[in-house]
Amino acid sequence: MLTKAADHDFEAKATVTPVGIFLPASDEFFLYGVASKVTSDCLVDRLVQWWESVKERFSHIKTLVINVDNGPENHSRRTQFMQRLLEFVQQYQITVRLAYYPPYHSKYNPVERCWGILEQHWNGSLLDSVDAVIQFAKTMTWKGNHPMVELVTTTYQTGVKLTKEAMQVVETYLQRWPSLEKWFVDIMYSLPVGRDN
Repeated sequence: MLTKAADHDFEAKATVTPVGIFLPASDEFFLYGVASKVTSDCLVDRLVQWWESVKERFSHIKTLVINVDNGPENHSRRTQFMQRLLEFVQQYQITVRLAYYPPYHSKYNPVERCWGILEQHWNGSLLDSVDAVIQFAKTMTWKGNHPMVELVTTTYQTGVKLTKEAMQVVETYLQRWPSLEKWFVDIMYSLPVGRDN
């Protein structure tokens, strides 16, 4: 049975925001359809979810390099994002290196090509339910491979941030590269400088 669509703007009953992790070396694409607001907590939870699914394959990795855009939820001065990444580093005992694309350069991020393929795959199709969105995403291909697709229904609170004092503690674990302080940041798995064992 065909579903009728409105021929003008209408209010959506639900939204799904795609969040992706792309591994260029192996052409693997992990796509998470987020039904809530995408926040710093949401993004780090997706990183944890992804890492839990691949960590056995990558047990030899000591530094995880993440190429990332400079969005409001994930920039390197976003206190909750950096705190949650520090927790990730400590939990999994791995250093995280954040390499940010400068403004207006996110098109050079390989994951952006995946989003373009997804848009072409949808090609004006009627996405009349959350399930339709997820099923369409599962049938796209990137270099002959289907992405791993999961729906995320957790509700995330917006506006979560650390106090200035709490962020100063987090900063002791960060190594910001000279002259690229907000664009290139290592979150080290080690005790912060000047602390005893």
